[in-house]
Amino acid sequence: MSSSLYNEYRQQRVFCDAVIRVNNVEFPVHKIVLCNCSPYFRSLFERWSVTGHDEFVINGLCPESMQCIVEFAYTGYVPVSKDNVQTLLRAADYVSIAEIKDSCYKFLADHLCVENCIGVWKLTKSLQSSEIQQKSFDFILAHFEELPSCEEFTQLTLQELSQILVRDDLNIREESAAFQAAVHWVSLDPEQRRKHITELLCKVRLSLLTPDYIRTKVATNEFVKNDISCFNLVTQMISSEPRIQSFIDYPRLPTSILLAIGGMNNGNATNRIEAYDVRDNRWVTLSTTLQYPCANHGVVFLDGSIYCIGGVNGEEFLNSVRRFDLRSNTWHEVAPMHRRRSHVSVTVLNGYIYALGGSNSNIRLRTAECYKPEENQWGFIAHMCHIRSHASCAALNNKIYICGGYNGANSLRTAECYNPETNQWTMISPMLCRRSGIGVVVYRNRIYAVGGFNGQRYLCSAEVYHPGSNSWTFVSSMHTPRTNFGLAVVEEHLISVGGYNGRKAISEVEYYDAKLNLWNKASNMGLVRRALSCCVVSGFPNMAMSLFPRESQLIESVMEVDDL
Repeated sequence: MSSSLYNEYRQQRVFCDAVIRVNNVEFPVHKIVLCNCSPYFRSLFERWSVTGHDEFVINGLCPESMQCIVEFAYTGYVPVSKDNVQTLLRAADYVSIAEIKDSCYKFLADHLCVENCIGVWKLTKSLQSSEIQQKSFDFILAHFEELPSCEEFTQLTLQELSQILVRDDLNIREESAAFQAAVHWVSLDPEQRRKHITELLCKVRLSLLTPDYIRTKVATNEFVKNDISCFNLVTQMISSEPRIQSFIDYPRLPTSILLAIGGMNNGNATNRIEAYDVRDNRWVTLSTTLQYPCANHGVVFLDGSIYCIGGVNGEEFLNSVRRFDLRSNTWHEVAPMHRRRSHVSVTVLNGYIYALGGSNSNIRLRTAECYKPEENQWGFIAHMCHIRSHASCAALNNKIYICGGYNGANSLRTAECYNPETNQWTMISPMLCRRSGIGVVVYRNRIYAVGGFNGQRYLCSAEVYHPGSNSWTFVSSMHTPRTNFGLAVVEEHLISVGGYNGRKAISEVEYYDAKLNLWNKASNMGLVRRALSCCVVSGFPNMAMSLFPRESQLIESVMEVDDL
């Protein structure tokens, strides 16, 4: 008999042999249908069925959830919405219907946001759902700075907030955000929570705050200064007396990692990869290397993989493309480009990889190609307006911008943009300087063009393109002139890496802060190199932990909360 016919019988109360009652609302059903849906109902009917007894009372559910459960038993469909998902999930867990639980979990995962992530985390903890529990907790860590203003923030217990604040992978740009969140939580119920301020402050990495901030913001806070233990803790932070190092001295883990890949060192191509922790200002060398040495190549990060595109290996110009899967830690050869391309410009737009221009021996190119990962295939797109090698490109507002480069005779000022919807290139205003060996990135919704060689000298200048006005303006110059270097944006910092300064290859690194319009020096790479390429990897906290381990044993010693 079809399920639709059973459902018609239910609606017409034909052949129904049981009535389920929830809060005085009756649901006539067929026992065999509900038994087929859930072991809970089989147990219910077997245990409580007696001759002449066909009514079963279920407590702990609401009629709306019971209606959904009954309809699912007959139709296999359940309507999940933001209004019913939590009550429906609890009801499905109560009556042991895995299919409804899975639908609810999927809905919650697809609709996680700052307004509901705390509620989802608390709910799934009580239901022992590890996957969505972990996903909601990761969401909390990633968006923590936005949470104190949300209504759900007040629902956090002391234990839960401590569990969040102590994490190495808590995503906060400044440690002051952790302090402000702690005192805000206390202020939401000061009579009950002020006694917890010391415990919370022990999870804040006070040593990462400036002495001035501690004096003016932390020490003067009413909850801090009125708690003697808390005030003593803060006083130690600004004291000149030596103290034992603890976990509060370690910066949080980066949410994004900059990778410097390949390049030329002492005249030879290298296969070395280094990773940069922007929060700890530290480089480490990866045990993983390129499959073979490579320079003047392009790299991009897409869907959990790093793609190394073209370049030279010291002997020949390459059209090969290798993909490194960060989940499996393995390299794979994928479809090659149609043209060999050294000094190639690469970027990602809408899930596709674009490789533009470059050179093949003495031939400079204006051809461009697009790679579709799902098809593992490269295809030509429209030729650029100009021949360009030693250029650089970036994607902004569904267009690709390529700037500068070398045409075989001159360094270029020209720049153009590509619209994939029309498959057309359009010239934009030229840069203020000729630049080959340039670095180009999107930073703060603008196109930044940095460094390069103008045909006579090596540049430390930088300029920014404003799409709305189709104009360029200078910004502050780097400390070091450089060409054929790496350029990337990591956690609001535009970072230039290595390159050639006109005399030699360098390992120097510096970063630009747009708020201050200043470049600052950062830690040098471990390897001197030029003709390298950089990309930024995000969404892999386990990778960050393995590359930049913190003193987790110290964290465990101060944290007495249940494991996630």
